[in-house]
Amino acid sequence: MSSPYSTYMGRFAPSPSGPLHIGSLVTALASYLDARANRGQWLLRMEDIDPPREQAGAAQQIINSLVSHGLAWDGDIFWQSQRSAAYDTYLQRLLDNKLAYYCNCSRRQLAPSQGLHIGACRHPGKPGSSAIRLRTPNETIHFEDRIQGSQRRAQADIGDPVLKRKDGLYAYQLAVVVDDAEQGITDIVRGVDLLDASAWQIHLQKALGFNAARYCHIPVIVGNDGQKLSKQSFAPALDDSRAIDNLRSALRYLQQSSAPDTITDSAALLAWATAHWRPQDIPASRHIDAA
Repeated sequence: MSSPYSTYMGRFAPSPSGPLHIGSLVTALASYLDARANRGQWLLRMEDIDPPREQAGAAQQIINSLVSHGLAWDGDIFWQSQRSAAYDTYLQRLLDNKLAYYCNCSRRQLAPSQGLHIGACRHPGKPGSSAIRLRTPNETIHFEDRIQGSQRRAQADIGDPVLKRKDGLYAYQLAVVVDDAEQGITDIVRGVDLLDASAWQIHLQKALGFNAARYCHIPVIVGNDGQKLSKQSFAPALDDSRAIDNLRSALRYLQQSSAPDTITDSAALLAWATAHWRPQDIPASRHIDAA
């Protein structure tokens, strides 16, 4: 399946809250293969904007795992921790245009609306002591996901997301949209757990005048407890010495064709998988059980 853009630009954007596990390898591999099959570039962005959640040394572990598995990115690594000036510039633009506002609403105050901030701010704040929220328009966002199909999200379903937290840290929704735009990302391949966030991000793209990206949300891998494999749930780290086995497992999760047993190195396996990449074979489900 080809990209609708003349030049395909993809990315893998892990947070350094722990080493890669099989679930994150599946996402990395899917985004890598989609970029390479479309003769595009594949960038690596380190989403290191939440220090309290980050694990010392995790960023380097992630880099080492990608290298060990032959997943070579194009250009330099993009570090979100170095992007404060850009985020502040776009935040100020939104505030100046009344597309964002200061808010002091707490989680407890928003509990009656299931945590969503909808409509006028009942607890307005001021600079320096408040969160900044995007003013989401009262309209329905429609977008087509390459795996999950047609999607609709109304303003009442998503509310006004936080763009900068009260503690001064930038929120994921702001950073990912700004960075995708400035890196020229055309195609986003990521886990289906982020599908609902796409509506917020499309609203923000429109507010800032950015081009819309094309989305492809793949199922997430869940453990025996039914929970997504994640660093927070202590999913076991990848064994980088078993790169071939790990890549073959990831291809099975993505329901791709099995590569010949005669392929014994990562570079050859990735070349074969790129030539045989069929994203349309990825199941349109929310999760896949871990083996």
